[in-house]
Amino acid sequence: MGKNVETHQFQAETKRLLDLMINSIYSNKEIFLRELISNASDAIDKLRFEAITNPGLIKKDEELLIRIETDEKSRTFTIHDNGIGMTRQDVISHIGTIAKSGTKEMLENSKNKDVKELGDMIGQFGVGFYSAFMVSDRIELLTRRAGEDTATKWVSSGDGEYTIIDSERDTHGTTITLHLKPEDKENGIDDFSQYYVVSSIVKKHSDFINYPIKMQREVDKPELDKDGKPIEGKTVKEIEDNTLNSMKPIWQRSKSDVKPEEYAEFYKHISHDWQEPLETMQLQVEGRLEYRALMFIPSKAPFDLYYRDASVGLQLYTKRVLIMDACKDLLPVYLRFIKGVVESADIPLNISRELLQQDRHITAIRKRLVKKVLDSLKTMSEKDNEKYLKFWAEFGPALKEGLSSDFENQEALMGLLLFQSSNDEKKLTNLKDYISRMKKDQEAIYFITGESRALVENSPHLESFKAKGFEVLFLTDPVDELVAQSLNEFEKKPFKSVTKADLDISGDENKEEKEKELKAEQEKSKNLLEFIQKHLDADVKEVKVSSRLVSSPACIVAGEADISAHLEKLLNKSGQEVPKNKKILEVNTKHEILKKMNERFEKNKDDATLKDMAELLFGYALIAEGAEIPNPSRFNELMAKMMQQAIT
Repeated sequence: MGKNVETHQFQAETKRLLDLMINSIYSNKEIFLRELISNASDAIDKLRFEAITNPGLIKKDEELLIRIETDEKSRTFTIHDNGIGMTRQDVISHIGTIAKSGTKEMLENSKNKDVKELGDMIGQFGVGFYSAFMVSDRIELLTRRAGEDTATKWVSSGDGEYTIIDSERDTHGTTITLHLKPEDKENGIDDFSQYYVVSSIVKKHSDFINYPIKMQREVDKPELDKDGKPIEGKTVKEIEDNTLNSMKPIWQRSKSDVKPEEYAEFYKHISHDWQEPLETMQLQVEGRLEYRALMFIPSKAPFDLYYRDASVGLQLYTKRVLIMDACKDLLPVYLRFIKGVVESADIPLNISRELLQQDRHITAIRKRLVKKVLDSLKTMSEKDNEKYLKFWAEFGPALKEGLSSDFENQEALMGLLLFQSSNDEKKLTNLKDYISRMKKDQEAIYFITGESRALVENSPHLESFKAKGFEVLFLTDPVDELVAQSLNEFEKKPFKSVTKADLDISGDENKEEKEKELKAEQEKSKNLLEFIQKHLDADVKEVKVSSRLVSSPACIVAGEADISAHLEKLLNKSGQEVPKNKKILEVNTKHEILKKMNERFEKNKDDATLKDMAELLFGYALIAEGAEIPNPSRFNELMAKMMQQAIT
């Protein structure tokens, strides 16, 4: 028994995760081996990286490898690596707790998820070590950090607690021993103590690992006589040491030599996802700057896609050494969902983070990678619309973020955008298809922002557009307010918000006639409009006759420099202070309400009811737009008063 024995309770989230693991969330239980090998490979990668500045960590002629041993009699499965290893505190931090952002929230919501969906979600958090409890009753982990003298032993049966002991290990690295559960084919538990079972799993899931995965087996070989010739009918048992994987990095192999399932397994290895990728992209560049890249678009958005502190970025290799596990500089933030690997011999091994950001090679690689991703998405949208719709449902909001930051690729990004529109209740549209449906006298691409389709498609702002048959795009994602600020033009067609003031859709032929008619209406109702303006002066900066309303009495519009009501609402919800933004109130003087108000005003300019009606008119316009009423209790009071007058 070692010294310094401590027993700890698992963190609550970890215990919940173990319960889910042990209770057979995954039908494919062989996945545990892929996860343990992946962790071992990562540990060796980290050792090689640290050895760049501290060469003494790796002994001369030391072979970096992963070794698997099994014992059929005692039913144990052991995996060794001579990677970086862990300190006692590392073990407590990495094995006893789950620190990755979003995991806690995912587990809190687990009761509302079905079994398959839970398995998919857990895979996104890189907690594959715990999958070993699916096939074992007890796990022992022995580890020693490179450069340290003391080893640490960790033992648990997955029952809510674990024991940590100071121990000894001859070399740096980690050994994990699983005390296997009985074979149970019906529940997906093979006999993982068998050589052929282990070797087939390694070939299937981990053939691309960069380090040899070795395993010994006992084989019968012909017995030889004194002349070295086989003796008929006689054999001797020998121990054969086999390497189970090919080891050639998958991104260095040509596409024709790699099967789709091999790409899928590599993706699962680097992403810790349990699903196959939606799209695979491979790139090889030769010339003054040489590099290779293998990138994947996931089938599902990771749980932490919109977490600020989520770990994102591609793995960066140089000379087959992993120098950065998540290099954020290789892709812009809006493509943070892309997983993959980039290798270039032109990047120095010991480059610092600060120098990496300034490295001209990284800048050149980033530019080419972005083009590759956007070109792949364009091809997908044109040739496989169903697949692209799946992509858009998962990553559309993230892709939209690029419009406000990646000006070099803004036109390409616009071509990838999908929108809801007034053209079809169910189908999304792209901008090219929108333009192909534009009317002859339509000058711009029209859009409206809001919380939901149900709200915006019934907005008073759309009445004149519906009358003329002009299609309007519905921007209803929270990020769309940011998108709207970046929509200038597409294929020489300008974007215009239907909620902006001074919007004219009359067309060149009727323009002068419409302007005369509008001026006449403005003059005719001038006194009433000034009255309404004066009474609503605290909230309204202008009251004017509308050219866009057909059946509604009023609507709110924004000046060219004003923020939209939806954006104002979003900013208020986020706790940001928004400067007082007075509205422009447009009224439909042909509506019966405005006609009656004008009649009352002409008879008695001091009629108290007119002030009440002005407030109700303003409140109506705000509600129709989805904006907040300044004084809801006052609005309700006036509404009740008007209703009472109507029935008496």
